[in-house]
Amino acid sequence: MTKNPVFQGDSDLFREAVADAVPLASDRVHHQPLLPRAIPRQHLHDEAAALDESLHGPALIDLYLEGGDEAAWRRDDLPKAWLRDLRRGRWVTQEKLDLHGLNRDQAREAVVTFLAECRDHGYRCVRIVHGKGLSSPGREPVLKKLVLGWLSQRREVLAFCQARAAEGGAGAVVVLLAASKAG
Repeated sequence: MTKNPVFQGDSDLFREAVADAVPLASDRVHHQPLLPRAIPRQHLHDEAAALDESLHGPALIDLYLEGGDEAAWRRDDLPKAWLRDLRRGRWVTQEKLDLHGLNRDQAREAVVTFLAECRDHGYRCVRIVHGKGLSSPGREPVLKKLVLGWLSQRREVLAFCQARAAEGGAGAVVVLLAASKAG
């Protein structure tokens, strides 16, 4: 096969023109991938964590229900009259925590911090507003169940019950705390 002198000259001209060029490290062309639609990952993570905790976590509390589905709990060594008095509002609520707008992790941290601060101040009766779950998926009060479980695990909590209607009703819980050792 004979070489065409016209094409040979073009090839020499091309090599001369690109003699200073540096070859690319890769011969592949990289395309920017299309971004997926936004997914509310934190919301999905919170729901999955709450479901996992409810299915596989330890049994949180032994709630007994009296008069419908009002949650009430007391330590075994506490007189029943104290829980009855708490239900009837005979203890003065000294401080309040509102958990609206918090996710489960933020709510747990807020509850722990709140209880420690109340104990430091010598408060004996406090109210925690967890909400009724009206904005939750399925309108289920997710924080309510978690808060009741967390409270039953705390040593400083002696008893708790659903708040009276004027104090939040099914959206809040009144908590009786042990007296601080300093006071």
